[in-house]
Amino acid sequence: MAEHIERLEDYGLSKDNKPKTLFSRVGIVGAGSVGQNIARMVSSKGLDVIILDLNQEKIDQAFVDMAKELDRMIERWGMTNSEKLGILLRIKGTIDYADFKGCDIVIEAIKSSSRDRTHDERSEILKKIEMNVDRDTIIATNSSTHVITELTAELTHKDRCLSFHFLTPEADARVVEIVKGLYTSQEAYENSIKFANLIGKKVVPVKESPGIISTRLIVPFINEACEILMEGVGTLEDIDLTMKVGFGLPLGPFEMADKIGLDKILRWCENLYDEFGDLKYKASPILKKLVRANQWGRRTGRGFYEYNKDGVKITDNISLRE
Repeated sequence: MAEHIERLEDYGLSKDNKPKTLFSRVGIVGAGSVGQNIARMVSSKGLDVIILDLNQEKIDQAFVDMAKELDRMIERWGMTNSEKLGILLRIKGTIDYADFKGCDIVIEAIKSSSRDRTHDERSEILKKIEMNVDRDTIIATNSSTHVITELTAELTHKDRCLSFHFLTPEADARVVEIVKGLYTSQEAYENSIKFANLIGKKVVPVKESPGIISTRLIVPFINEACEILMEGVGTLEDIDLTMKVGFGLPLGPFEMADKIGLDKILRWCENLYDEFGDLKYKASPILKKLVRANQWGRRTGRGFYEYNKDGVKITDNISLRE
């Protein structure tokens, strides 16, 4: 009778049997304002973040911008200096897709330009991500106006791809919209929900459609506010006041547009109008006028309103009263 030899494996103590954390490292493509805010928010939950952009200058600027935003939070007693340092230390910048090796999820969050150009750019980015990550890594896009099935048409493993859309790219946004593509596996979808819960977000499951829920609602809302303003039915402040006091919204349509970014709103309008051809998505002339003048909202200090260096509203935009 063979002697039984006890092994550590019999007690589940081997390296292979140790429980693994499902999400501990997150990749982000795009070091602009959206990517920065996602990175700060994810890092604040204790996860490591790799943020990638085209060159080191953009990465360096991203860390400067993130530090400034965290300093503003410290001034508002929203965090301590040690918490700020912890958040920044968990974020690493790179220009090499190979550094995404070992990430549990990689989120594409680049700035949009024209619809056709951005579609091609996003598709190429997703291909580069796939070439450098593990087989079970979730690949996601933060875009709301591009369909994930179309973006991933040329990928080898489409089953781990989905849309993971933050309604606003700020840490206080409590909701994310998650979209399964035609080929998205149930496992990838369920794991993305676990990731959303881990970072404190409530999941809204959405069927695949350009604009999904949030963007298709917000574009006509802001467009109609612009039409009311152009017709002289109400002033800028009174239209915002009506929606805030009358309907309990935290921001009126013009304040909301300035916060999101008028350049982004315009791109959403153009994408949805190209997709559906419905006039409710056709960008207002006021919106186009401000974007052409590089008056994009809080980020540039002027949009529908003017803002000080801390992003606090000063007054309405004088050019709209002329």
